[in-house]
Amino acid sequence: MAGLTLLFGLILASFCACSADTAQILRYENSNLDSDGYAFSFETSDGISREEKATLKNPGTPDEAIAVQGSVNWVGPDGVHYTLNYLADENGFQAQGEHLPQVEH
Repeated sequence: MAGLTLLFGLILASFCACSADTAQILRYENSNLDSDGYAFSFETSDGISREEKATLKNPGTPDEAIAVQGSVNWVGPDGVHYTLNYLADENGFQAQGEHLPQVEH
């Protein structure tokens, strides 16, 4: 859990470091899919974009849960374009990105 908190902290720090000026929202979409989930996406003038979709799995059963899948893109202070893809479901939070350290199983 501490590793996950550190990862989110590093991502947030990257966003903050990139946004010295106030960014403008270029695109924003938000959909409430009733009780079946939601979807949203946005893009800002400083190169950040994000999209996320949640779906209800196993509705009406004891295993009912929300599964969230998404991605976020940004340009770091080093000028590199980063992409983080993620899935959060009954198996926990799973992040993928070329910039992330690889964990050996």
